[in-house]
Amino acid sequence: MRWEALFDDLAGQWEAARRADDDARIADMAELEMGRVLLADRVRARRGRDLSVRLADGTDVAGLVIDAAPQWLLLGSGERRRVLPMAAIAVAWPLGPVAPEPGEVERRLGITHVLRAIAREGATVRVVTTGGAFRGRLVRVGADHVDVAIEPVAGALADRVSVALAALLFVEST
Repeated sequence: MRWEALFDDLAGQWEAARRADDDARIADMAELEMGRVLLADRVRARRGRDLSVRLADGTDVAGLVIDAAPQWLLLGSGERRRVLPMAAIAVAWPLGPVAPEPGEVERRLGITHVLRAIAREGATVRVVTTGGAFRGRLVRVGADHVDVAIEPVAGALADRVSVALAALLFVEST
């Protein structure tokens, strides 16, 4: 009888230790998984819903998440569309769960691909940067910059500027 109680006690201790070990392992795995989550993953989960963002310069932009990829976000507000580099986003809200992993095409579709598509369209856009805003057409997209043919404006310094992608806040349809 004593031995049965002893073995029951040992079995209970072993089961409690195993559960504690499992709980710790699960917590470690959850923390590791969350540590791999990018802001872009959570923004992509907002497709079809409203999102507000504060950009690196303090500008607030809000709209419906039309599309998103690891490098960029497309927001819509009425007829207006804005393409924002993820790197320009300082704060985003509200965010919820994580979207599923992006597909191979989505991962490879960078901001330069989107800007080249806008350039091919030839539409007049508003390019907002940390150094100011320009209205014109995107005419060339390099690896780290985009050339903008500026609409004629009195006192303009040039008819074309090159914008570093690191300074790009968004490109907006007009």
